[in-house]
Amino acid sequence: MGKIIAVANQKGGVGKTTTCINLAAYLAFDRLKVLVVDMDPQGNATSGLGASKGDDTVSIYDIITGDEDIRDNEIFQDTSIPTLKVLGTNIDLAGAEVELVQLDTRREFVVKDALEKIKDEWDYIFIDCPPSLGLLTINALTAADEIIVPIQCEFFALEGLTQLMNTVRLIRKHGFNPNLNIAGVLLTLCDSRSKLAQQVAEEVRKYFGDKVFDVTIPRNVKLAEAPSHGEPIVNYERRCTGARAYYHLKEEFKQRQNGGKK
Repeated sequence: MGKIIAVANQKGGVGKTTTCINLAAYLAFDRLKVLVVDMDPQGNATSGLGASKGDDTVSIYDIITGDEDIRDNEIFQDTSIPTLKVLGTNIDLAGAEVELVQLDTRREFVVKDALEKIKDEWDYIFIDCPPSLGLLTINALTAADEIIVPIQCEFFALEGLTQLMNTVRLIRKHGFNPNLNIAGVLLTLCDSRSKLAQQVAEEVRKYFGDKVFDVTIPRNVKLAEAPSHGEPIVNYERRCTGARAYYHLKEEFKQRQNGGKK
């Protein structure tokens, strides 16, 4: 049975999309069958994997509105890794919140109802969430089995996280997704030489305990460059420090998924 992982943090610029793209890519590089669903209207996960954001391309917006059937495999775009596909997005998704609000029932379950139809065809489905806590993110968290939360190693790292955790608790409490689990909290954009980064990491580990991944993701030029070439870091420059970090994240993620440390 496949597993759905939402990558979420309502604070922008925390390495959310970079994490979604590269963790998915490394898992696919291990010949697992992986789908990335881009639910951020900015479409960075779509372009970062070399997929099209054109108006004539089927996107998650077409699934939300019911204009396309998610069981049609032709809607998934190819990437440079054969077992990694993308259900992309475009600017139309920005209007999806309005359309979801107008639904009388199950507005929080639209994405879940769609993904349940194909879940077992994939080893992992990763959802790249928008940097907000609106209905798109709530749909993603309702659909997900687990959530990965990237947090940057900067002064305001924990700012706003209370709101995200409250949203997760409400989604559980109101029965949208009672079993939503935190797969892990990931420290990103870290400078190991910085005393501030060390202090932030210490605070995050104090707050989340063993939910925090041992691996941290450094600031890295190659990681920043790769999306502009439409490639995950494993294909763009796998010898750089950022690539090595995401390789080790993949290994730790798989260990946890196989019953290792939670």
